[in-house]
Amino acid sequence: MQNNPMKARQLNHHNLKSQPEPLRIGVIGVGSMGQHHTRVLSLLKDIELVGVADVNVERGLDIASKYRIRFFEDYQDLLPHVDAVCIAVPTRLHHAVGMTCLRSGVHVLIEKPIAASISEAESLVNEAAESGCILQVGHIERFNPAFQELSKVLKTEQVLAIEAHRMSPYSDRANDVSVVLDLMIHDIDLILELAAAPVVRLTASGSRTNQDTSQGNSYLDYVTATLGFANGVIATVTASKVTHRKLRRIVTHCKNSLTEADFLNNEILIHRKTTANYMTEYGQVLYRQDGLIEKVYTSNIEPLHAELEHFIQCVRGGNQPSVGGEQALKALRLASLIEQMALDGQVWNVDNLEFVKPTGVSFG
Repeated sequence: MQNNPMKARQLNHHNLKSQPEPLRIGVIGVGSMGQHHTRVLSLLKDIELVGVADVNVERGLDIASKYRIRFFEDYQDLLPHVDAVCIAVPTRLHHAVGMTCLRSGVHVLIEKPIAASISEAESLVNEAAESGCILQVGHIERFNPAFQELSKVLKTEQVLAIEAHRMSPYSDRANDVSVVLDLMIHDIDLILELAAAPVVRLTASGSRTNQDTSQGNSYLDYVTATLGFANGVIATVTASKVTHRKLRRIVTHCKNSLTEADFLNNEILIHRKTTANYMTEYGQVLYRQDGLIEKVYTSNIEPLHAELEHFIQCVRGGNQPSVGGEQALKALRLASLIEQMALDGQVWNVDNLEFVKPTGVSFG
């Protein structure tokens, strides 16, 4: 590639470790998620929040004024002024915006899902590798203190089964994708990390509350899937956009315990079976203890704060992020298959030749 700006920008990044200049960052898309990226970035040290870009001029100017930064109606005008960007545009635009940023030599943190299709996601992953730019994907629950502690707890446990529930009331947010790509993909990513084995069996079913498909925008809003892993772990994952209570929970059934992780309340409870009789001095049974509950204390750090700090560290140090393009692509492949099966009502397993999984699918 001749006069490739990606290479020039990358060389500058390698020198950042020895230079006092702050890392220049911008935000593309300041809707429901992008405004939070802007807020957190404004609080971080050793970075310069250059500006925001959004096609909604009124909203963009409002955010830019609030944080005293520049506003760009066209995100491409922002790129020459930054080293890295956070992309929080609608999913259908992830590929186009992400590719333009990477080709400009700009490091990228893009919201989940990585793209609207597997082919688009693969294109982003390949472009990041070609450019040498960091590509991190916003699977924010990886940075949730409850998940961080859950991962530590399970290192000493034999996991038998996993249940994940991610339920929400209806919202106009992220209504351009199904509940699988909006909510369930978080737990798909977490379960793949916890199970640490290839998926060999899968069933899924779902429903729409809005049955009018005449506008072509009726998506699944309740889906449940059961996954079987090569190591024997079974996982059930359910996501809903039509539940009248917000719920974010993973329960792990282990050989010697049951662990509940509540991501909303940042709480982990470990249940263990134990039998003990407490006697009076005369030998009478006072009471019997049949179980023990341990509470695991977690930090109060905001997951988005931890995620953005991790991104900045990766950009400065040239290290690959914990949730890079490859991990996000793996989650998207599985999410796409779950979505397809929930629509078609098919059953897939690794030995079933009657159902052919999408080309290049790899879940383990």
